[in-house]
Amino acid sequence: MRPAPPELTLSWRIRAILAALLTAVLGAGVAPAQDPSAPGKQPTQVVDALDDTLTSVMKDAKTLGYSGRFDRLSPVIHQLFNLDFMAQKIAGRHWKSMSPEDRERLVDAFSRYTIANYAGRFSSWSGQEFQGLGEEPSARGTVLVHTKLLDPEGEDVKLDYRLRHTDAGGWQIIDIYFNGTVSELALRRAEYSSLIKREGLEALLTALDERIAELASTPQDPA
Repeated sequence: MRPAPPELTLSWRIRAILAALLTAVLGAGVAPAQDPSAPGKQPTQVVDALDDTLTSVMKDAKTLGYSGRFDRLSPVIHQLFNLDFMAQKIAGRHWKSMSPEDRERLVDAFSRYTIANYAGRFSSWSGQEFQGLGEEPSARGTVLVHTKLLDPEGEDVKLDYRLRHTDAGGWQIIDIYFNGTVSELALRRAEYSSLIKREGLEALLTALDERIAELASTPQDPA
């Protein structure tokens, strides 16, 4: 079995937030997100939709189980994150030499891993809340949305989301910064492009599939 891409040595809550990544509220009793990435929606509204979904998943985690959390997160992750752009960036220079089919396979595996990471890590709730801290313009037409995860049982975590606008998707998340400095996109690019260079794309796809299987089989936190 090939080793999975290295994980950050942080608490499960922090790693889940960083993972990216990355999330429509579709469960019973929870109002669905109203197409937050559609044209006209502002960056802060996109991040608010993500935070609302993550909160609902944590609160309903035990009832939903892993598969239910995955199903609830999948539509919103595909909607709120520009997964194609992120996959291209994490592949680095190797993206240019990939066939269209291999690019599609990488985007698919990266997307499934992102959803699985959230579904596997957000498996309980103990009063965590998200606090919005405003937004500001940033480099190359992007916008940074500042938030904080308030954790009554641990240390608060500052999270900055970088969003990019496209005509097709509106405003979408392309990166997350932990405590304002640690770029999730940069970390994954270092991990994934290095594995592609050493062992090829197939090694990365296999490692991602193995990690997805591990997340699906991880026991839930006790109630």
